[in-house]
Amino acid sequence: MKSGLLLASILMSTTLTAFADDAKNLKVHEEVSIDAPSAKVWEKVSNFNDLGAWHPAVKTTEIVTGENNKVGAERLLTLQDGGTIKEKLLKYNPKAKTFKYSIIEGVLPVTSYVSSVTVKSVGKDKSLVVWDGTFKRKDLSATPAEGQDDATAIKVITSVYRGGLDNLKKISE
Repeated sequence: MKSGLLLASILMSTTLTAFADDAKNLKVHEEVSIDAPSAKVWEKVSNFNDLGAWHPAVKTTEIVTGENNKVGAERLLTLQDGGTIKEKLLKYNPKAKTFKYSIIEGVLPVTSYVSSVTVKSVGKDKSLVVWDGTFKRKDLSATPAEGQDDATAIKVITSVYRGGLDNLKKISE
């Protein structure tokens, strides 16, 4: 009996691992050039507790664990449509004008999501903002449900990044 349970456990574990292996690691890289000093742009994006200050899809941001702009802080984003996303700050470096975070849970069709936002000076009164993310689709099975495939995950994250970066440019110049 014990060996039967052990065998069943091993088979289930192997099956779940096989499904997880079907989902590839995906990447999105978006950037925007802004005619403004990097310090001014960083001032707008650096507050982990106020993504809504520059991203139009975010209605409110609330730190629910930890301290704002400190590694380990968790924020709850409430989107304009009422959906929520909980994120955790993994790195924060104001000198390098960059931070890294992960999604813990939320409405986006992704899992294993880790992202960074970096503001670079690229000349007098010119900045480049880079938003990079890696993730997997939320449905890790070999045959994901419609709208839960790799292409959808990439499209959604790309639109999230573009919406934020395009608005940041608009409010910064």
